[in-house]
Amino acid sequence: MFYARLALGLAFLSPVASRLGLLGNGSNFTKFMAYTAEVNAFMPAFTIPFLAVAATICEASFGIALIVGFRLRWVAFGAAALLAVFGTAMAISFGVKSPLDYSVFSASAAALLLAQRQPRSS
Repeated sequence: MFYARLALGLAFLSPVASRLGLLGNGSNFTKFMAYTAEVNAFMPAFTIPFLAVAATICEASFGIALIVGFRLRWVAFGAAALLAVFGTAMAISFGVKSPLDYSVFSASAAALLLAQRQPRSS
């Protein structure tokens, strides 16, 4: 279970660190906003900044909570939902092959399995 928490947590934190310019790989929030617009091509343009910021906050929060073990059941359900929404948006905008190639639905399923393995009080 710890391995699943760590893998999912780092999978959330790595892109956040990249888009905040912490990895020195040339990525930044402006590029992430453009990617958010591509993934959510079906959404009105005025929603894109909100979606980019909300995704970043959720991903950072879920990543940290998964790694430290905070409210694992609810965090894992939230992570699964976020990944499912992201994968669906990718499928709508780019075709179903894209979220399958990046294992988005697999990660969502792993988060659901992790949620099911936690006691109800978590």
